[in-house]
Amino acid sequence: MNQELGLVKRQFGHRARLALSPAEVRAMDDQAHAARTMWNCLHAWWQMMPKEKRSLAAADAAIREARGDLDYLAKLPAQAAQAVLKTYFQAWKNCWDGGADAPNFKGRFRSVMSVDIPQGRDLQIRRAHRRWGMVNIPKVGRVRFRWTKDLPVGKQAKTDNRITGARLVKDGLGWHLAFRITTLDRTPEPHPGPEVGIDLGVNIPLALSDGNHHDHGRPPRLPDGTADREKWLNPDEKATLLRLEQRAAHRKTFRKPKEKTSRRLHHTYDQIRALRAKATRRSIDWQHKTTTTLARAYGTIVVEDLHITNMTKAPAPKPDNAGAFLRNGAKAKAGLNRSSLQEAWGRTVTMLAYKTARRGGTLVKVPAPYTSQRCSACGFLTPGSRETQALFVCKNPDCGWTGNADHNGARNVLHLYRIGHVAIPAAGRAVVRRTRGVKPATAR
Repeated sequence: MNQELGLVKRQFGHRARLALSPAEVRAMDDQAHAARTMWNCLHAWWQMMPKEKRSLAAADAAIREARGDLDYLAKLPAQAAQAVLKTYFQAWKNCWDGGADAPNFKGRFRSVMSVDIPQGRDLQIRRAHRRWGMVNIPKVGRVRFRWTKDLPVGKQAKTDNRITGARLVKDGLGWHLAFRITTLDRTPEPHPGPEVGIDLGVNIPLALSDGNHHDHGRPPRLPDGTADREKWLNPDEKATLLRLEQRAAHRKTFRKPKEKTSRRLHHTYDQIRALRAKATRRSIDWQHKTTTTLARAYGTIVVEDLHITNMTKAPAPKPDNAGAFLRNGAKAKAGLNRSSLQEAWGRTVTMLAYKTARRGGTLVKVPAPYTSQRCSACGFLTPGSRETQALFVCKNPDCGWTGNADHNGARNVLHLYRIGHVAIPAAGRAVVRRTRGVKPATAR
């Protein structure tokens, strides 16, 4: 019925920071640790039980019995415990479908602290005034959160536009509440904007085929030529981060083997985590603003089908003349991997995918090999054409085109889409057949 009316159901999230007292923080930390313990207990139960007895009903009975026997698990609300159970079984389904690895135990310091609130009616959201709202957290009480976006609460909450649940997540900046909102939107009209190819890089984050580019105001490279690892922090914050890292390294020398970490060292780690979380927040903010601008301006956006996991692997050891193995270039490759991972190309493509679809546009992926080495004017792949990181000079005697290397790659990306050379996923994995050569194009 909704499709006949031109309506489509859309789910999105909104994240707000909570203002908590120390007692409330301790209560939410206890719930998060209880949720992690519940996951580990479920995983141990799964490994212990025979295959024919691994069912959702049996697991539900096991966690009910555990909550009655262990007071620590009772700190987690019953609805949140059920959410842990459903998430664990869904993790196994994702593994069996080939989309993820098998679930494993969650460590105390390696895993993200989170608690799910599956029922939206338990939140009881109310807007206190212009900047703050009030929300009910089970077994914690009423807490304040930053009101930065209008939420469908009160008279605005309807069947087709309402909050269906939320998730509590903790990072270096504290506890946040991620709302799950379901709404009905009209099916967007096809976007009339032009086509554009995007080359994802490190020096220029987003280079467009029309000659434009999007940069995040990165400071110049360091004197030794390496990339700045903390480009999202100002000089004072970088100095503070360096001082904290040195302090943590110094305090770590006093810890004996198998001895617990001191409170002072934990406090230093928390300060480092807060600075890194601030840098991540600024990075995501830049990505949201940039991808929104691109989705509004262009109707078809073409990107490379990058396999980031393979791109950021350490180089294989190479034997020397004496037979010993050396990791030649491993240090330089590690610096490049850090810079590539900090750009978060996968997150950028994910944002472009749902934002273009929301505005009637299209996101297309094309094969990535040789897009940065092929000339976008003549279509030939001539060795040595890319002289530097930023300069591309075609070595074909009949061409000689010169331009920015990243813009050249973006033009090649768009040309692959125009000739129908699109990466099509098959059996959960991108399988692409590439021709040995590309014919020269009259217009690119």
